[in-house]
Amino acid sequence: MKLLLDIKDSKADFILELLGSFSYVKTKPLTDSKAQLMDEIREAVEEMKLIKAGKKTARNAEDFLNEL
Repeated sequence: MKLLLDIKDSKADFILELLGSFSYVKTKPLTDSKAQLMDEIREAVEEMKLIKAGKKTARNAEDFLNEL
C-alpha cells in the first residue's frame, strides 16, 4: 500500500525517523514540484468524476484550446 502524507516541515524529520525505524516501511520524500504535479492531477481527476456524474459541466474543447 502506498500513502501520501502532508507533514509540517518542523515535524518531518521526526516522522521520517519514526517511519524509518520500521523494517517494512520505505520512505521517499517528494520534491515540491512533484508534489504540486500530483495535487494538480488529483484535482483534474476529481473534476472529471464530477463531470461524468453530471454535477459539473465540461468546457468546450475549442474554448479551452483558444485559452492556450
